[in-house]
Amino acid sequence: MTERYCVVDIETTGQTAGVDRIIQIGAVLIEDGEIIERFATYVNPLKKIPPFIKQLTGITDEMVKQAPTFDIVAKELLLMLEGASFVAHNVRFDLSFLQKELEDVGHHPFTGYVIDTVELARLLLPKEDGYKLNQLAEKLDINHERPHQADSDAEVTAHLLLALLHKLKQLPTITLQQLKPVMTKLQSDVDHLLLPILQEKQVKIQTEDDNFDIYRGLAIRKKKKWKRQPLDEPMPFAKYKEALVNQDGQLANVFTDYEVRTGQQEMMDEVNDALSESKHLLIEAGTGTGKSIAYLLPSVFWAKNEQKPVVISTQTIPLQQQLLDRDIPLLKNVTPFPFHVALLKGRNHYLCLRKFEQRVKGSYDEDNYDTLLSIGQILIWLTETTTGDVEELNLPSGGKAFWHEVKSDAATCLGNRCPWFSRCFYQTARRNAQQADIIITNHALLFTDLVHKKSLLPSYSQVIIDEAHHLEEVACDHLGEQTDYVTFAYLWNRFGTLETKGIVKRFHMVAEQYELDHGASLHQFVQVGQQVKEEIDELFRMLRAFVEKQAVGKTEIGRISYRYMAHEESGSLWSNITEVALRMLMYSQNMEQLGMKLAKPLELIKDGLTIEERSVLTDFKSWLQSLQEETAKIERLLLEYDPNLVYWMETDERGAKNGSFLYSKPIDIGELLADQFFMHKKSVVLTSATLTVKQSFSYLIERLGLQDFGPSTTIVPSPFHYETQAKLLIPTDVPPITSPHFTAEIIEKIVDVAYVTKGRMLILFTSYDMLKQVYAKVKDRLSDEDFHLIGQGVNSGSRAKLMKAFKQHDKAILFGTSSFWEGIDIPGEDLSCLIIVRLPFSPPDDPVLAARSERLKEAGKNAFMELALPQAILRFKQGFGRLIRTSHDKGVVIVFDKRVITTKYGGAFLSSLPSVPVYQDEMESLLEICKRWL
Repeated sequence: MTERYCVVDIETTGQTAGVDRIIQIGAVLIEDGEIIERFATYVNPLKKIPPFIKQLTGITDEMVKQAPTFDIVAKELLLMLEGASFVAHNVRFDLSFLQKELEDVGHHPFTGYVIDTVELARLLLPKEDGYKLNQLAEKLDINHERPHQADSDAEVTAHLLLALLHKLKQLPTITLQQLKPVMTKLQSDVDHLLLPILQEKQVKIQTEDDNFDIYRGLAIRKKKKWKRQPLDEPMPFAKYKEALVNQDGQLANVFTDYEVRTGQQEMMDEVNDALSESKHLLIEAGTGTGKSIAYLLPSVFWAKNEQKPVVISTQTIPLQQQLLDRDIPLLKNVTPFPFHVALLKGRNHYLCLRKFEQRVKGSYDEDNYDTLLSIGQILIWLTETTTGDVEELNLPSGGKAFWHEVKSDAATCLGNRCPWFSRCFYQTARRNAQQADIIITNHALLFTDLVHKKSLLPSYSQVIIDEAHHLEEVACDHLGEQTDYVTFAYLWNRFGTLETKGIVKRFHMVAEQYELDHGASLHQFVQVGQQVKEEIDELFRMLRAFVEKQAVGKTEIGRISYRYMAHEESGSLWSNITEVALRMLMYSQNMEQLGMKLAKPLELIKDGLTIEERSVLTDFKSWLQSLQEETAKIERLLLEYDPNLVYWMETDERGAKNGSFLYSKPIDIGELLADQFFMHKKSVVLTSATLTVKQSFSYLIERLGLQDFGPSTTIVPSPFHYETQAKLLIPTDVPPITSPHFTAEIIEKIVDVAYVTKGRMLILFTSYDMLKQVYAKVKDRLSDEDFHLIGQGVNSGSRAKLMKAFKQHDKAILFGTSSFWEGIDIPGEDLSCLIIVRLPFSPPDDPVLAARSERLKEAGKNAFMELALPQAILRFKQGFGRLIRTSHDKGVVIVFDKRVITTKYGGAFLSSLPSVPVYQDEMESLLEICKRWL
């Protein structure tokens, strides 16, 4: 049977078929894997082309004036479509226009197969960051000369289709068979592509690729095994350092534009000394030092010589990826020995193969589109991944709920009795870590390991903590607790009902199979479960009402929050809350007792159960345990009080009626870190670009409980020349931040700056509400210009997605709060201007800050000078650090908060920055400086 595909792209005067018209058509005909014909033409739409379409496509009214109308073009296009599948990138758009225009000129609509290459790419390329045509073209090395021109887009889409078909043909037969029921339920006819490939594979007896491990009906990528290799003789770092780092050394061979950095070498020596002499070290390394190489290189040498691992902990995933994808491969080319690196994350990052196998053996009848797409993506991904880490996957938004069903967790693990144990991704990651010289992890796992004594990480005594300014915050998160309604919603989703899919139905089926007499008590169990669910719904609704009644502050992300002390709260609403919480706990305990009673008969015959049946029993018991853990948190958060903890609740003003969140955190963790962490490690190296306040480490040493350890401290200044690369501008004609005119004034000034800098601006806020307000007004003012505004929380998407959009547009302005103050990297001309709207003090009613301030005041200390100010300075330094990212960058920082020059403490902000020229003047004069400078 001939495989015939007509790949079409259509440019139009707008988005709405029937209102807007076609202005250009490109079509490419593919037969049996070869392009055999191309067709492209402009189409006269018999109406004006809107300006934004002209700008997007480059197609003008002049170009289409002499072009044929659609009725003339239709005949040739229909000939190409005869016996072919209709293929387009986002097929609904192109097909809707084609069908409407065919109808308008009296032709029958197209009735053949319809294939969407967006859907197909999402399925077959589950690891891609995005699925826009230009992104996929770049990734697959397809030349895309003229985006948004129909002939170019159709050509690229045709090559994309051929690449995707090739990928489909390379998949193991077992994977294709598993994909078949999924693909038949997707939105376009992608299953039509699968059938001929499957038939061909089943006719020819093929041996599967050696890279695949076919087991229990799934094809997974084979994993390499490795062992730690000892050195034949010691290789001290000091002996090899010169040959590695000098201008003609090994690093120069692998790094393009390598230059000797004295700061980097100084840091290498400091880290090497700390590891070798078993001492703790704090090292502030300015932007551009090359700190990751500076700590990795001595760590690798130490680990190989001592045959013991060094743990590298980061706060963010991008830094982990940079270490793994860029730095480690380069270092492997320069060290005089091989070394192994393992990445270890929290268990929930890894896929549980047993749960996934169980899921794909079941029915898909009740599954929604996102779940089906997620299942298909994971089936493909299993043939590629060696880690099973969810961070590699680009799941659809609804796929996050599906991940909760199939992720690894301790409660449902069958251990070495699981048929997948030897292939388990989590166990493989742990085994690799046991044999690794360098173990890369994150702060969260470091403290999960510490708090729960779980020995998730292999035994280690040497650790490098990068992005160490986050350490206190992460430790607090892990030593505290939180729960919310969504957590319980996930639990009930997994539980299901006796009629629909879920844990209770699967348990019922197994128990029935063995004719265990539990009918009455199972219904009672489900009934009590319903009571627990109702009480939880009611509790979180009441909590929302309670927060809304208080005089409360707002968090940075716009939630309202209220700090409470359970033993001091009063009033009828609080009484009702505690009453509902107690009732919920009682029902929850009843439910657990009934559940364990139900599980007992199956426990007694456990050894005779199949793996699937034992899995059902384990899942049932683990669900009960999860419910008990979450309800116990509610008990501790609402009905108990510990003076060393701060408690608060939050709610989203526009969120669901039961959208409430409960939190507790320790007020002070210094002592705890000293006793449980620093005392048990021989060498902890803490590094970041921001560890000092006014050139002193004392704030951080005290907060982290390091006073008694006498840590070494070093400041390595940035190699960048801030004197010639940057200017700090402070307008004197901005009203004080307390003025009611402050926001209106800065809107005017942002608009003025935008014209001078031609966009290329990052504006940092401390409040989400102010961000939204300023964004809306600036957008109104710049609406007729070609500026591209991107607002965190205004435009949807992750931080990475917003950053990508910012870099893609010439005159972009990015409005950010919270996470945008650090960890974002925009080198070069993409960013020429950074605006700091307010000094980044935490709100005084922030629950943790308020509790810590009270504790300091009780000790007779000045909470502002010892806590609020140092915190704000560290964050200010982080924000400032977004501007200059390479030795070639150039730009201005504008601070609208006059406190930096009008208060006694303002000087502390400026003296914590690198040596940068500071200008104070009216905005008009500062804009002149900007014009000349940029």
